Amino acid sequence: MATATKAPVKPATRSAPRMDWTGNKEADRLVGENPLALLIGFCLDQQVPVEWAFMGPLRVRERLGTLDAKRLARMDPSKVETAFRTPPALHRYPGSMAQRVQGLCAVVAEQYGGDASRIWREAADARELQRRFAALPGFGPMKARIMVGVVAKQLGVKPAGWKEIAPEWPTLADVHTVKEREDYQAQKRAFKASLRAQQEPGDPPAKRARR
Repeated sequence: MATATKAPVKPATRSAPRMDWTGNKEADRLVGENPLALLIGFCLDQQVPVEWAFMGPLRVRERLGTLDAKRLARMDPSKVETAFRTPPALHRYPGSMAQRVQGLCAVVAEQYGGDASRIWREAADARELQRRFAALPGFGPMKARIMVGVVAKQLGVKPAGWKEIAPEWPTLADVHTVKEREDYQAQKRAFKASLRAQQEPGDPPAKRARR
């Protein structure tokens, strides 16, 4: 008697993460669904509000017509810079950030075949993933740690050792809703205020920098 063969079990489909980071549904959906958009947003996430940074990927797509890493990397840099400078500007420092984002796209195009998700999908473990993030233009050691937490908590990609690398303090990895974003921003403001309060008025700049 022939035995019935079992149909292969299909892996569960993971829904797009909820990231209410900008207040704009289209921008938030793009960051949650498009790996390059996520990286561009984090590249821009310095010295500007979270909402401003993560509106950037949508504005890039609107103004340059694509979020394809290979196409963006090959574009005339002056065209990319113009897109960043066009009001409302994509960043407080549109010229330097245009170069940085185009450099990020070049790395994704050259090292990952244009597929930004390969950065985390193909990392052997969390240490390698951290090194990959830290090597991206506009990233660095601390942002690399945050990104390990983001892909683990938001995208469900949890390489071995990620808990030891992801920050133990609140980051955007923990922000899903508007309320959580507001709480996160309030905590950041309070933290920066506490740092300023620790600086004595008579401290020279060099001393303040060491603290």
